[in-house]
Amino acid sequence: MLTDQMHAAPPATGNHQPPRSRQTQLPEAALPGSLTNVGEDGSTATIPLFTAETFKRDALAGVITGLMAIPLTVGICLMSEYPVQVGLATVAVACVISFICYLIRPGNHIGVPGVAAGLAPILAMGVHQFGMEFMPWLIFMTSVFQAIVWRYDLAKYILKAVPPFLIEGLLAGVGLKIAMKFVPYTYAIVADSVITDATVTDGVATDAFINHPEVFWSGERGLVILCSVVGFLLFIYLYKRFKDTSPGVPYIVVIAGSIWLACYVKFPMLDIKPMEFTLAWPFPDFSHITPMMHVQMVLYALMLMLIDVIEQVMSNAAIEQIDPLGRKSDSNNSLIVMWTANMASSFFGGMTNLDGLAKSQTNRMAGAVTKMSCLVVAAVIGAVLVFPTVLEWLPEFSLAVLMIFTGWKMIAGLYHVAHQGPYAFGVAMFCGYLVFQLGIFEGLLAALVLHSFITCVIFKHQQVPAVAIFKKFIKLFSETHHPHSTGTMDVNEDEHSGGLVYSSVIRLSNEKKNLDDFIADWSFGVNHHNIGSVVGTYDSEGLLWGTFAKDLRAGHYHIRRYFEHLFELDDVKVQFDTGETRQYHDIFIRSGSYTFTYRKKGITVRVPARYSFVCKKEKTGWYILEHHSSEFPS
Repeated sequence: MLTDQMHAAPPATGNHQPPRSRQTQLPEAALPGSLTNVGEDGSTATIPLFTAETFKRDALAGVITGLMAIPLTVGICLMSEYPVQVGLATVAVACVISFICYLIRPGNHIGVPGVAAGLAPILAMGVHQFGMEFMPWLIFMTSVFQAIVWRYDLAKYILKAVPPFLIEGLLAGVGLKIAMKFVPYTYAIVADSVITDATVTDGVATDAFINHPEVFWSGERGLVILCSVVGFLLFIYLYKRFKDTSPGVPYIVVIAGSIWLACYVKFPMLDIKPMEFTLAWPFPDFSHITPMMHVQMVLYALMLMLIDVIEQVMSNAAIEQIDPLGRKSDSNNSLIVMWTANMASSFFGGMTNLDGLAKSQTNRMAGAVTKMSCLVVAAVIGAVLVFPTVLEWLPEFSLAVLMIFTGWKMIAGLYHVAHQGPYAFGVAMFCGYLVFQLGIFEGLLAALVLHSFITCVIFKHQQVPAVAIFKKFIKLFSETHHPHSTGTMDVNEDEHSGGLVYSSVIRLSNEKKNLDDFIADWSFGVNHHNIGSVVGTYDSEGLLWGTFAKDLRAGHYHIRRYFEHLFELDDVKVQFDTGETRQYHDIFIRSGSYTFTYRKKGITVRVPARYSFVCKKEKTGWYILEHHSSEFPS
């Protein structure tokens, strides 16, 4: 799944493969796991390297990730109304294919594929609208469309056509659907859940909740609700504590705890019916498909492809950020795994797949270095497929805890949109509401139409000619880099002379940092008395009215003089206490309080002060335009 997942960094698309290369060891090779091919033109492409050390790390990580993936996959299958065994088989096959593709054309290095929570309601909608017998054909068409996107590297155009904040809104609507779907499992008791022949579909039995208002509240129901609430709070606590070190812990603890509790308390349990896998061509009997139905199926497959590709590319960018060796990812190569695994899945009635961020993060924190761990994940899941009755030990309320949290994380993605301004947040909220009320495709389409209409109105208000608006639209999908451009040199064509303009590309370490990171850099420079680091955070024409200053300083020279005097104080440091941020287009204002401390004759002196930073992010990083600070009145 990608839900908590979709906010890290723009995707990497380095697809260039040099014709001739030599092999050199990566600088990070103290942790074995990769080599880099360095071409004669200086370009690089990372290839996998397997050692006994990496195998031990990958094996342990694969076991932990596999145990975490099982209940998550089961929950997504219940949401999708797919047989649980089919979902598990989809993950196992995708993991094997992911490893094979990694040996040939690596996309990312530690991603673990699986069924996507964001697509669960879409698959359920397909089952209801077309029937399970036509789903293999839909998945096959989806894989074909994804292969086309991969072959012609169309993912970058899709991302340009659909703004990221609309995707966040779509996922928020889907997350709400998932959470609401599993809420009844948190209060269901055995007397409420009846299994009938009508509720058994393709080997998985789903519970039909029959509520009896006159006896709804009972001690048994209260106990189930209590267990659900405690389980959810425990999951949240463990998630916050271990998300950066062992993110698989909350999943394993909650599931293991609920299984232990079920030995003493009677809960509604997962019911798995035996089923046999059959391999068959995914092509249906076309005589039973009307032309209109086929059009609907094609549109449905396109929607599956669109969301699948966007989630994979965004997940790929996030996985690149957590790679233990800092290796680059190739989003287009990752699409090979997706469409190949989806095509294989269609031959046994499987689901769609992508590299889920939750499983990939668990894999990385557990110590994975290469995609050898995916083979171990496949083995763990394969063991459950051989003995599927072990899944009947799972209480339904524990699955509800996991899936409600998954839905909440998808909704919480709107928090990131809020930093993009009220317009993006408002349209994303509107998209999420439409997705929840109308459906995924209808909601996204309506939000796109609204966004396009508002954009045109703004252009018209700014008196931008229609021809100029059309050119802007075309330029959006045009290639932005000249063929002669390199990683350190941009080449563009001059609009007036037609000649080529060469400009150096300087990528600073703070280019991808957010405002919090930038302010933390300023604080670090002050606390370590690094004048160059501190002064470098200010714009060359920046203004500073310092806490201890009697006049306004302008420009680097005068700002440097202020900090030279400040650092004459013994052991001067600063600690931020409070802060709020306001954004006005591309200007960010951070206001709050901080405390300066220094030592005078062995005694620590504290100076509480208020501050305002006016900041702007340029292509080369963040800069302080104005900084005003003053002591609190005594």
